Amino acid sequence: MSMRTTLLRAVLTAAITALAWSAAAQDAPVKLTLDDAVARGLANSQRLAELQAREEGAEAAVAGRAAAAMPLVALQGGYTRTNHVEPFGIAQPLQGVKVIYPDVPDNFRTRIDLQWAIYTGGRTDALERAARAEREAAGDDLAAARADLRLEIARAYWALVTARETEQVVARSLDSLEAHVRDLRSQLEQGLIPPNDVLSAEAQHSRERVLAIEARNARATMEADLRRLLGMDGEQPLEPAVTLEPQPVATDASMTDLIAAARARRPERRALERRADAFRARSDAAASSGLPQIGVAGGYDYASPNPRIFPRSPDWHDSWDVSVNVSWLLWDGGRRRAEVAEAAAGARAADARVSEFDRQTAFEVRQRRLEIDSSHAAIAASSDGVRSATEARRVVGERFRAGVATSTDLLDAEVAVLQAELDRTRALANARIAEARLERAVGR
Repeated sequence: MSMRTTLLRAVLTAAITALAWSAAAQDAPVKLTLDDAVARGLANSQRLAELQAREEGAEAAVAGRAAAAMPLVALQGGYTRTNHVEPFGIAQPLQGVKVIYPDVPDNFRTRIDLQWAIYTGGRTDALERAARAEREAAGDDLAAARADLRLEIARAYWALVTARETEQVVARSLDSLEAHVRDLRSQLEQGLIPPNDVLSAEAQHSRERVLAIEARNARATMEADLRRLLGMDGEQPLEPAVTLEPQPVATDASMTDLIAAARARRPERRALERRADAFRARSDAAASSGLPQIGVAGGYDYASPNPRIFPRSPDWHDSWDVSVNVSWLLWDGGRRRAEVAEAAAGARAADARVSEFDRQTAFEVRQRRLEIDSSHAAIAASSDGVRSATEARRVVGERFRAGVATSTDLLDAEVAVLQAELDRTRALANARIAEARLERAVGR
């Protein structure tokens, strides 16, 4: 075998191995804890990216409002072409004609201009306060969106865990029922049971096959939903690295403490308060327009001809000016009053929303706490149900093998075990989701 053939085979073997590893990596499930899922979802969320951009825009607005208190310096320049005029001059003895207004059709002008509002009645400060309040409200909106996304990811995560557990429960029940159907068919061939017993078992087997198909579809749907929230492309399967078994939850905090913590921590409430402050600052800014406004202006001109130099000449000359300007708006047709009323109404509306939010938060905290209590009680009851149904199936199975129970009794026992296990799975999932909702309601 030549060296070239050996090298070609080595390259092909390496390529095939790499492709196999790539396919295996694509098919391998991604194991995720809830914390991993939340971290990945927060990092890939386009909704959070939008709110972050809005927060940056609000920060830029604050900088713009703060810059309004600084002077404005501009460099100006221009050229004007005028029509020819008859020069005007005065005849002087022994000196000829002194031209006072020459014909200068080309006019050049440059200027460094300064404008500085040194007193606005508090308008600039009020607008800056409003912009800062809006920026803080935008930050609170971002925090609230993060909390909502955490809850949504937790809901999808536990929904996927529930779907996987349900699929496994139905699969175990289906395997047990298939074995039972085989036993019944064997007994039918021996003439020990009538055909209707086999047909009833096969009908139940068909129903559980439908349940298995529905459970598989539900698991795939929940997996796609979680993949969407995590920003994952492709069809790589997800495998939650957790079980539904409940964790101990501290429930010693009183309802009053939970409600107080929710009002102090919820970013939505802080955002409403910030926007109420922004409306009040805008009201102050609108009211300040009724006070005198004082500004300083100045500039340096270098022009040809310079209109401040007399007599007029086509030569370049410089000049400067400084002025203090005072303006006082005595009557505006009701504009200031309308702006103040509009901002004050916005502040009252925001205050009313804060009060309504407090009521809604108190109800939500109570509801979530009751959900946790009821879901934990349901777990205990469903666990007892699973134990009882499992024991009943064992007893019925022994009676069936002894010939004192019918296959219908055994099928009923199998269905009871399946229903009890599904009830416990739903109770466990409800407990997990209730815990996540309480955390969101309290603002943790």
